[in-house]
Amino acid sequence: MKLNELRPAKGSVKSRKRIGRGEGSGHGGTSTRGHKGAQARSGYSRKIGFEGGQMPIQRRLPKFGFNNINRVEYVPINVATLQKLSEKFGVTAIDTEFLKRNGVVSGSALVKILGNGELTAKLEVSANAFSKSAIAKIEAQGGTATTIKK
Repeated sequence: MKLNELRPAKGSVKSRKRIGRGEGSGHGGTSTRGHKGAQARSGYSRKIGFEGGQMPIQRRLPKFGFNNINRVEYVPINVATLQKLSEKFGVTAIDTEFLKRNGVVSGSALVKILGNGELTAKLEVSANAFSKSAIAKIEAQGGTATTIKK
């Protein structure tokens, strides 16, 4: 077999339907668009979610839930991450500015320290919020956990 002998499998390639080329083609007249109506006209586009006039699902189903305007979003950081940072940079004080400088947190994000992982370093940690287990682990190593205002 040679490259110039390659052919698609028999019956796998069909010629396209040439509409609007006279009655003899079998696709003349209305050009497969039916008689009259919006879909027969140029420029027609069906609306997203249109169900043939039936009440569409986005109108059949009720709205639910709400957005709490008082919600405060925190970026969670575990004490295991603080341990890695203190080992990598050799620091004993970690605050939100330090975390932003080193790409752990971005922008004006609020930081909450969580107690997942092990902590062996004595650290002075300043953050917007702490979990009870995080405070316990930090203070167990002789460090301090300082909550700063938002």
